[in-house]
This record gives sequence, C-alpha cells and structure tokens, in this order.
Amino acid sequence: MSLYSKLALFVGGTLFGSVGIKLLSSKDAKKAYVHATAAGLRMKDYVMENVTTVQENAADILASAKDLNEARAQKEAKEAEEAQLDSLQEK
Repeated sequence: MSLYSKLALFVGGTLFGSVGIKLLSSKDAKKAYVHATAAGLRMKDYVMENVTTVQENAADILASAKDLNEARAQKEAKEAEEAQLDSLQEK
C-alpha cells in the first residue's frame, strides 16, 4: 500500500469519525436517546410491578405450605399418641 493511500484512508477515517460524532450529538439524536431512555424506564416499571406480584404470590404459597406442614405434623402427632394409647391399653 502506498503512502498516499494510507494517508487517504487516515484522512477519510478522521472525517467519517468527525461527522459521526457530530451526528450522534445532534438535537435529533438527543431526542432519540430521550425516547429510548423513557421507554427503558417504562419497561423497568412494568417489570418491577410483575416482580412484586410474583413475590407476593410466593409469600402466600410459602405461608400456605407452612400451614399445611403444621397441620400434617399435628395430625401425625395425634395419630402417634393414639397408637401409643392403644398399645398401652392392650397390655
């Protein structure tokens, strides 16, 4: 590659970069950034509402499971007590 072609590529890249920076910092680009950020924030709010709902449901399920296990343990303890009374009465 000759020196002139390398120099032309460098100058072209520099100009392209300068124009790109100018485009990215324009008013229209800033409006697009604002709209994209606003959409992202709305999406975050929607996701957080769903997360809250799932957490509440999980808490309800956990409480129900604890109640079920407690009732089952009481039933098993009562059955064990009755079995023990039956074995004492047989003697």
